[in-house]
Amino acid sequence: MVIKVFLASSSGSTAIKKKQQDVVGFLEALKIDYAQLDIASNEDNRAWMRENVPGEKKPTNGIPLPPQIFNEEMYCGDYDTFFDAKEDNTVYEFLGLTPPPGSKEAQQAENSQKLQNGSVTEEHPDDDTTRKPAEEEEQEEAEGDKEEEELRELEEEEEHPSEED
Repeated sequence: MVIKVFLASSSGSTAIKKKQQDVVGFLEALKIDYAQLDIASNEDNRAWMRENVPGEKKPTNGIPLPPQIFNEEMYCGDYDTFFDAKEDNTVYEFLGLTPPPGSKEAQQAENSQKLQNGSVTEEHPDDDTTRKPAEEEEQEEAEGDKEEEELRELEEEEEHPSEED
């Protein structure tokens, strides 16, 4: 699968140039294979991009601006949706790709899968704590209550020694 990024090589807009650089730079940093397709110098690329951006994703004037991102024929999104995916660590999902093992997105997907399957622990990628399921918490609480009861009994015995001594 090839990610297609539709760009305008001769855009007069600084904002568009920055957005294009942001997308391309991020894909390169993640070592994701992609193809840059210029809509400024190639009319076929421009026509294909305009035809394949879904109607609900087109601006009110009907002409989508670059960068527009596709996975082969599947529309992924524009810069704003790419940026949101980047912020949420879901770029691979956004692109329709499997995240590489060890990536934050792969860990999040694994943790999500564990939760759906009712695994033993729920990991939170933002902190180093691990949360136990309710059953384990209740069992530990019961054990703690039992220990407290035993301590109380020992304390009472010390305060009120039996008459046998």
